[in-house]
Amino acid sequence: MKSYLKEDILIINLEDLPSYKKSGSIVRNTYFWALKSIACYTKSGHDWEFDPEVWVALARMLLFFTESGYLGLSETILEFPSETIIPDVLRSVSTWQ
Repeated sequence: MKSYLKEDILIINLEDLPSYKKSGSIVRNTYFWALKSIACYTKSGHDWEFDPEVWVALARMLLFFTESGYLGLSETILEFPSETIIPDVLRSVSTWQ
């Protein structure tokens, strides 16, 4: 998921966010609601924002969904621009673009 940091807020690109589908996969819908529940900003049609206070929970959640094998790495790994210094707490679930 393409991501970047802005003033200590983690922002995940709208195009890479999971979507909710009423008759969709239970795993994907659970993933959508789990991410949405810890985000500080999730207005429809916009990137989602995550405060530093939830980064530990976000990392654990992403690891859980990655290890479950139901979702691909592109859906559960944060991809930062190459010049970004990835915060320690997010390193286990991050890479550079």
